[in-house]
Amino acid sequence: MNRRLGFEVGPIRPPSEARSLIVRVTRNCQWNRCTFCPVYKNKEFSVRSVDEVISDIDLLCKHLSSIRASFESPHEISANQVWALTQKVNPMELPVFDYALKWFNDGMHSVFLQDADSLVIGSENLARILRYLRDTFPWIERVTSYSRSSTLLKTGEEGLREIRNASLNRIHVGLESGSDTVLRFVKKGATKEMHIRAGRMAKDVGFELSEYVMPGLGGKKLTEEHAKETADALNHINPDFIRLRPLALTSRAPLFLESEKGHFQKCNDIEIVQELLLLIGNLEGISSMILSDHILNLFADLEGRLPQDKERILSILHSFRSMDSESQLLFRLGRRLGIFESIGDMKDVRKLDRARNIATNKGITTKNIDTLIDNLMERFI
Repeated sequence: MNRRLGFEVGPIRPPSEARSLIVRVTRNCQWNRCTFCPVYKNKEFSVRSVDEVISDIDLLCKHLSSIRASFESPHEISANQVWALTQKVNPMELPVFDYALKWFNDGMHSVFLQDADSLVIGSENLARILRYLRDTFPWIERVTSYSRSSTLLKTGEEGLREIRNASLNRIHVGLESGSDTVLRFVKKGATKEMHIRAGRMAKDVGFELSEYVMPGLGGKKLTEEHAKETADALNHINPDFIRLRPLALTSRAPLFLESEKGHFQKCNDIEIVQELLLLIGNLEGISSMILSDHILNLFADLEGRLPQDKERILSILHSFRSMDSESQLLFRLGRRLGIFESIGDMKDVRKLDRARNIATNKGITTKNIDTLIDNLMERFI
């Protein structure tokens, strides 16, 4: 990280926060032991001071003010005007100007706090940052952060209420699994009971809650337990959003080494579809929104509100299962190459022929498709 800029941005944020302003509160991950995660490995965790974060907000505000003074809306921006405006910017602050301009173009509606768990700095410090953020940008509609179930429980209801009142609207939590066996194996640092208590506490305080679920995390051996126990945990929490993130392994993730040693057998797409049928089929009595908002997901349209959209969601999975092996191969390949987004796209003859030609020219068959998909997904990560 180039500290000379006096401004920091961490490596990741949820896809749903693509249009959000990024404000970095912590660096990397305090836990950093999850074996499926390649992010932050070999990086030291640290907490930024409240003054540092406020300095970043002030710097963003300075450049945003000049942009707003020059343009009433993103529709009025021209390349020549932006170029003229950048000539007045300190070259060391150009990255900050770029972030401010992007946020202006994106509508300036939301802010995301980085890195892996902003709540670890304590409710009092986080509330100070949140209040300053709101005072500086009073029009923002949503402020969001990642957190962990263990941190939510440690913060407690009183602390959570303090930061909720200071304007944190939404929390993203990596549930990953409701199976204690799976959670122990991947060193998640939480139990099913902890996930449920933390999720319900966050909801009771008034947060919008996103719970991330990782199909395939149990591997072939624990796929049924993983699906059923995860569904049961979600049924107890009733989060606002259930976000699907299928397991994808890279060589930087410790679980990859377990797979190489034969201690973990990764599920392929077809097995994950079966797991999703079991998971979603067991979701009962909740009103969550299921979202498939990541390129790692095989189906971009696997989303909807429970319970009313449940059968439609399941029908997408059943449609894939009913395909012959060649059609399944072509859809899997085409989806990961950006040719298809939904099964319905296979009705487009040009798209289907494109996928078929690639499969033929590259010698892709049912025997090597799993390896190819794994390699493509690693590139996405």
